[in-house]
Amino acid sequence: MTASYYRATLPPIAERPALSGRAEAEVCVIGGGFAGLNTALGLAERGVAGVRLIEAQALGHGASGRNGGFVFGGYSRGEDALLRELGPERARALYAGTIDAVELIRSRIHRHRIDCDAVEAGVIWANWFRDPEVLRSRQRLLAERYSADWQWLAQAQLREQVRSTRYHDGLFEPQAFHFHPLKYAYGLAELAERAGVVLHERTPAVALRRDGAQWRVSTPQGEIAARQVVLACGGYLAGLSARVDAGVMPIATYVMVTEPLHQRLDDVLRTRAAVYDTRFAFDYYRPLPDTRLLWGGRISVLDRSPQAVERLLRRDLLKVFPQLEGVRIEQAWSGLMSYARHQMPQIGQVEDGLWLAQAFGGHGVAPTTHAGEVLAAAIAQGDPRWREFGHYGLVSALKPAGLLGAQLSYSWAQFKDMWKDWNEGRRA
Repeated sequence: MTASYYRATLPPIAERPALSGRAEAEVCVIGGGFAGLNTALGLAERGVAGVRLIEAQALGHGASGRNGGFVFGGYSRGEDALLRELGPERARALYAGTIDAVELIRSRIHRHRIDCDAVEAGVIWANWFRDPEVLRSRQRLLAERYSADWQWLAQAQLREQVRSTRYHDGLFEPQAFHFHPLKYAYGLAELAERAGVVLHERTPAVALRRDGAQWRVSTPQGEIAARQVVLACGGYLAGLSARVDAGVMPIATYVMVTEPLHQRLDDVLRTRAAVYDTRFAFDYYRPLPDTRLLWGGRISVLDRSPQAVERLLRRDLLKVFPQLEGVRIEQAWSGLMSYARHQMPQIGQVEDGLWLAQAFGGHGVAPTTHAGEVLAAAIAQGDPRWREFGHYGLVSALKPAGLLGAQLSYSWAQFKDMWKDWNEGRRA
């Protein structure tokens, strides 16, 4: 079984050479996922020369190249929590940054003709439960506090589009879309190179040390001396700063892709929107341009095998779409995301000349783009917007106890979902 549909469908691309020997840089970005690529590109677009990016594996190796491909606003932390913790002005500013990021992604795709299978069909939030208030309250909150218009889908309307009796009603986010994230990552890399960024793959950073006014980044075959360094390693921790690594928990999530469904796709979806549901432990899925169905869900501290991922997710798929019984699964994979205890990204300055972008856990395509813009503006122009993330700093993830706690919290949330489901079944 191929490890990833995204890797399997990536056109042949020549690998960027590993770093060899000594090099100078104005900024060295460590990590070739969305956070690192967006930061490097943002710096080059602002006129910063001498930007180098190093990636331990291949570009997009981590969550950036393995995720569900949803492009929409917001963070893992709920909008109501942002209001409580930050107040209306700061909460609106952080949320608006992700909405602007969605439009920046869309603009880059169209302006530069990035071939990444973008599907401009929106995203549906489908209600797993009978009670519509969770949808109504979020719809009101988004409209009144964030000026975001999510459209109501009554049950009959939703079931006409999503052919499952599992859901009751839904909300539709029309500005959202979905795409092939790995193709987009390589599109960003090409834009960055055109703007003057030097990219190195198969170049892990093995040590980081301060040397006067510079930082020195050691790799197996070379070294980069840089005035500024950006750590953008996500769930695949580089081991360069104990304080930075202590701030996140690497959490696994699972994805699979079916065989081409051809006409059977219309048996389950009459829309080309992406879909996720209202449970804490939700499913997420989307139709692919070649009529396959990509299906994801669950989080765990375990990075399971493709066979184990397929077994788990196939059961979830058939709960929603029993009409797909017997469908062949062609790829299944897992990958690590970085989560902070406060469920928000950690973006900003660790110390003079050392910057950070991590902990985008499960909601990262737009926030990583926003982070790249914020950090690039900070480094190139002294823009202070990064301080807006200061409330959500490098709090310890309390590993290894934090990993156990995360798994127990997820299991408890799953249990509450099942209990609510069972109670609603009794009342039916």
